[in-house]
Amino acid sequence: MQMRLGSLDKVNAPAHYTFGRVEVIDIIEDAISRAPDAVLGNCQGHVLRYVLRMWDKDDPMLNASKARWYLDRLIKHLDRYELPEV
Repeated sequence: MQMRLGSLDKVNAPAHYTFGRVEVIDIIEDAISRAPDAVLGNCQGHVLRYVLRMWDKDDPMLNASKARWYLDRLIKHLDRYELPEV
């Protein structure tokens, strides 16, 4: 499948995934790398994704609601998860 050059920017660096001078994916990868398991990291990553891009894509209320949905799910998992002492 060939892609036009103009569409590469939408794949490699879409505007709604850039937060200031940093790519949102870099922030998310750094943050979730410390998660104790994949489920917790996945939920955390989604929360960050929706919060960091909430003003740049779709409706901010929709993005905030999606972030809250994932945050609630993360909290449920944390409630059942035995976290190590820090």
